[in-house]
Amino acid sequence: MISRVRRSRSFLLSAVLTRAGQALLRADPPGGPAHWERRNHAGRTVGLYAGPAAALGAAAAAGRVHPGAGLAVLAAGVCGAYDDVVGAGDPRRGFRAHLGALRDGEVTSGAVKLFGISAAGLVAGALLKQRPVDKVLAGVVIAGAAHFVNLVDVRPGRAAAAVLALGAPGLARKGPGAELTAAALGGAAAVLPDDLGERVMIGDTGAHALGAALGAGVVVCNGRAGLLAHAAAVVAAAVYGDRVSDLARAL
Repeated sequence: MISRVRRSRSFLLSAVLTRAGQALLRADPPGGPAHWERRNHAGRTVGLYAGPAAALGAAAAAGRVHPGAGLAVLAAGVCGAYDDVVGAGDPRRGFRAHLGALRDGEVTSGAVKLFGISAAGLVAGALLKQRPVDKVLAGVVIAGAAHFVNLVDVRPGRAAAAVLALGAPGLARKGPGAELTAAALGGAAAVLPDDLGERVMIGDTGAHALGAALGAGVVVCNGRAGLLAHAAAVVAAAVYGDRVSDLARAL
């Protein structure tokens, strides 16, 4: 009963803060509305309000459960926001493109995002786990989950729906892991209607933050065997990310 109440609180806190943040940003967008508008895949003008709102809502709810998790979610959101702003219009996609540019001496916003989220994941993993190997695996899972959710964000609502689908089984668990999962699901549920309606997009900001929250929930719920399995899964997703992303965009 206590565990269920805590899960519900995490979900509601994340959802309420996300909706409130989105409303506030839409009513008084810093820098003016033009700074928050983007064209989606169909050429429609949508707002980026949902991304920062979801990141802050999920980070606040996750931080109540464990400060390390809240830090990871917030850092992932900040790195995603940097790419949303600085990398707007950059046609390069995928790890290989950004790492190739880095090899040629160009530091892209995508590279900053990649290394920033990876570092944040490792720091969070070190705070969430005790043994050195588990700390590293936890960092891989958190960063990998953040990148995976962003990878599937190729059409309206897909990233938020993926978070809900992947995280729903985690609510059956008890303890802090389920509470962290609930924080991810609350933010995703709050943005999904407007995202599907093509009124907003969560962008890299929201996708990375919600993915990091989901990854933190997985980390807390699993021992070494589970961490290893999830780390292998997210690494495989990253390796084949370019191919998967291209296929998803074609659907």
